[in-house]
Amino acid sequence: MIVRARWASDPANSRGRLHPEPRPDVGAERGPRDAFQRDRDRIVHSISFRRLRHKTQVFMAPDGDHFRVRLTHSLEVAQIGRVIARTLGLNEDLTEALCLAHDIGHPPFGHAGEDALEEALADHGGFDHNGHTLRALMWLESPYPRWRGLNLGWETLEGLAKHNGPIAHPQWALAEADAAFPLDPTRYSSLEAQVAAIADDIAYDNHDIDDGLRAGLLSLDAILSVPLVADGWDAVRARFADCAPERLVGELIRSQIGTMVNDLIANTRANLADERIETAEDVRAAGQCLACFSEPMREAERTLKRFMYAELYHHARQLEAADMARTVVAGLFAAYADDPRRMPDGWRESLPDAQPARARHIADFIAGMTDRYAVSRYREHVGAIDLPDGF
Repeated sequence: MIVRARWASDPANSRGRLHPEPRPDVGAERGPRDAFQRDRDRIVHSISFRRLRHKTQVFMAPDGDHFRVRLTHSLEVAQIGRVIARTLGLNEDLTEALCLAHDIGHPPFGHAGEDALEEALADHGGFDHNGHTLRALMWLESPYPRWRGLNLGWETLEGLAKHNGPIAHPQWALAEADAAFPLDPTRYSSLEAQVAAIADDIAYDNHDIDDGLRAGLLSLDAILSVPLVADGWDAVRARFADCAPERLVGELIRSQIGTMVNDLIANTRANLADERIETAEDVRAAGQCLACFSEPMREAERTLKRFMYAELYHHARQLEAADMARTVVAGLFAAYADDPRRMPDGWRESLPDAQPARARHIADFIAGMTDRYAVSRYREHVGAIDLPDGF
């Protein structure tokens, strides 16, 4: 029997779904699953989730099979999130659902593709991948006969909406979701959602180092200029003094993840005690994020992020690839806006006549594309393109 903490989210007390569904009894046709388990399974079985295997994480359509993509990143976030949730007595299923779905709204080519859609929709409300996650799951993916979307539960949608914290001024996509199914955007989310958000940071802070070294865009000497990494490296070298340095990179990454997870767990427990948190509602009413690093770790992580932006994310090769990605996405938007007959039948037939819905519909189609599908559509509808190494 699973024993959860008092402040864990309880599927039996869920605020429900936008479209009420009869709850099957245990052992019924679709199995003995609670509301959060069903949400997780709906996400895993969705087309949007499957597409993540061909969407950029750091490297765009990488040549190597060993680099991370959005799908493998999401799985790694879920692994970290579940460990934290289990240790804190939280609901692991809700945490996992949030971790797996948090990047579903990313367009092809990651943030470069997002920048291009933001510019294309500048006169129509803009584009935000977090808002598009809600849009994709609530409206666009419709495998059920009686309603649009996956009809996920309130707690799952709330956690996805607030992946980056409370929202004072929701962008149009989030505002539409909130209008249909009020998500209390200005309040803090559940502890499960807070854990999913910081598990995302822990995953990419560390795994991007691994991929950067593998790609040759980072060097071990350079990354050791970051104090957090240097401390971890010294500890690993001391433990494995008889091993060659190149054999220890994986151990460094694992050790650093553990260090960050342990700091998060200890600090979160202290926050829960200090704020006298007793219930899941107390978490939302606390007025602050409770699942967070200690101040020393927070500063150490900020220093690591500054290094990664300077040396990896803004590396010349990455910037070249990002420029090409923006060209592809902007070119596709212009092509479909100019001649909607280029869109597949279902998308073309449902294209609204008036703005801003028309432009947003085109962006919905492009945002759902994988990297390779976007490149192939560009070549078909716009013209030839020479892609930088890595595509």
